[in-house]
Amino acid sequence: MESRDQDRILPESIEEKYWHAIIHNDSSYDGTFYYGVQTTGIFCRPSCKSRAPKVENVLIFQHIEEALALKFRPCKRCKPTGERVPDQEWIYGITDYIEHHYAEPLTLDVLATVSHGSPYHLHRVFKRITGRTPVQYIQDKRITEARKLLEHTGLTVTDIGRHVGIPNSAYFITVFRKHTGLTPAHYRERHENL
Repeated sequence: MESRDQDRILPESIEEKYWHAIIHNDSSYDGTFYYGVQTTGIFCRPSCKSRAPKVENVLIFQHIEEALALKFRPCKRCKPTGERVPDQEWIYGITDYIEHHYAEPLTLDVLATVSHGSPYHLHRVFKRITGRTPVQYIQDKRITEARKLLEHTGLTVTDIGRHVGIPNSAYFITVFRKHTGLTPAHYRERHENL
């Protein structure tokens, strides 16, 4: 089944033959061009089996060096540089993604998709490199941001939960208490009295 992105009018910077090669994983174009996905910072071969990106997020590169110069990381799945991406570099890309997208719904499957890896491998390598699971890392980031909002804004606890990616306020309070030993309301009270 073809995605809706294929029916869109292509940006002038992407020729139809390139887009066609990307969405059909056409290996005959490997080495002819590479494509980068701006939202993930990863670049791939046209034959990459990762999910097709949104056309508006794609940049075309004629050479690997162009992608690397713009700080794109090679895909762990299709290995466009021909080299294995070091695990630490791969995990750095994932933590960077979490830092910028923590308020969005993030699951292991989402992280695996954006980092071009399998959920199982991602979980295992992430824990080995960071000492925490991806879920623990995401929750730590969300609670750190929630603390800042409690200390520096007058937002309600419910609104803060939504801002940090935990829209269920009861669950937000439970997670916050687990991390800090305090409810968000008590945390705010303590910091107002300092």
